[in-house]
Amino acid sequence: MKVGFIGLGTMGQKIALNAVKGGHDLVVNDLARQLATPLLEAGAKWADTPAGVTEGADVIMMSLPGPPEFEAVTLGPGGLIETIQPGQIVCDLTTNSPTVVRRVAEKFAEKGAYLMDAPVSGGPAGALTGKMAIWVGGDRAAYDKVLPVLQSVSDQPKYIGDVGSGSIAKLVHNLTGYLLHAATAETFTMGVKAGLDAESLWEAVRQGALGRRLIFDAMSLQYLPGRFDPPDFALKLARKDVSLACEVGRDFDVPMRLSHLVLQEMTEAINRGWGDRDSRTMMLLQEERAGVEVRVPQERIDEVLGKK
Repeated sequence: MKVGFIGLGTMGQKIALNAVKGGHDLVVNDLARQLATPLLEAGAKWADTPAGVTEGADVIMMSLPGPPEFEAVTLGPGGLIETIQPGQIVCDLTTNSPTVVRRVAEKFAEKGAYLMDAPVSGGPAGALTGKMAIWVGGDRAAYDKVLPVLQSVSDQPKYIGDVGSGSIAKLVHNLTGYLLHAATAETFTMGVKAGLDAESLWEAVRQGALGRRLIFDAMSLQYLPGRFDPPDFALKLARKDVSLACEVGRDFDVPMRLSHLVLQEMTEAINRGWGDRDSRTMMLLQEERAGVEVRVPQERIDEVLGKK
């Protein structure tokens, strides 16, 4: 299929490369042309504007930071709305606002085109290997048509409902993760300050009921070794996700007490200048309040996880 692709950042570039490897013809666009170099070398073509990727495309995919960029690319000057054709399908891979997605989908529908929200989950590693989920909301027939493209970049594409459904699923997923980060920082600082060393505590809880579900293994990536740079997922982007989730809660009158506490933690961390560090950097605030560090040497982490 002929694919237009907009947004070649940390996730987008890797996803687009997998689409090329899957045998699809790509036309790409990004604010920073140098990010397209690996794709151009792989056979993709360049478009000077977002609107330029629509020419002859069966599907247009976007991977953008958030709602403002999404609205600019879809509805702004030189945006997709200017050249989108009847029957064309747009897949938005962005973690986005379901309200914004639905509003833009209505504008596209007026032109006979389809917009589907299709956020991804798997991080940069999953984007590189294709081992990631894509949750798709939108027209079912349009989903079936673009499924070969989705399968070329993801081992777990799934249609879950009307437009906006994918964004809701992604916000639920991400918010749950950030709530767990905040809770883990609180419980582990309590345990260490009460007298346990971090290594013994971590090894112990990994064997409990929660630990056997691998919940605590994720601590080995950033928190326990204290390695927050370079980011796996930047704090400023994580706060955007939590803020969007809280907006959904307000829209539907859902109390979100814990979520707002996490949002406050993230805001405080960003005010420390940590926005470009890993999202788990906010866990350092709890260590500061508790007056204790939760650290395990990397060598011991590898031994516990069976990497040595």
